[in-house]
Amino acid sequence: MKLKMIVGISLIPLFVAHAQESAAELFEEKCASCHVKVRPSDISSLIAPPIKGVMRHVKMRFTCKEDAVKFITSYVMKPEKSQAVCEPDKIKRFGLMPSQKGNLSEEELTKISEWLFDNFPRKMSKKEGCLEEYVPSYMPQESTSTLF
Repeated sequence: MKLKMIVGISLIPLFVAHAQESAAELFEEKCASCHVKVRPSDISSLIAPPIKGVMRHVKMRFTCKEDAVKFITSYVMKPEKSQAVCEPDKIKRFGLMPSQKGNLSEEELTKISEWLFDNFPRKMSKKEGCLEEYVPSYMPQESTSTLF
């Protein structure tokens, strides 16, 4: 009995790692053709904002993972300019994201959204399922009060 319990517990990290890989694979398959993970040095070839920047803006508006995931899943299925988190100049440059309804299942989108929140941008501090006040690294500390 103890052996089964030890073996079962020792396999948990493998299942978690597989779930993370699945979300990462889904992102690569469904999202990365438009949203690159890392901003290239030559941005002229970009067709959509890099996901790191998108998620930075998502986290500035939605500090709790649950709220961010709800927003992403809703927005990706039915994008509206009034709900966009990106800066207006980005929307002007790239246009509004096309609806992904029919391209992603709700389960796939939830999995991707949770993975994005956990992984982009990487330097975030978590407190009880929510982020502490997020201050972008490029912004001086004294100017953060105007963000929130």
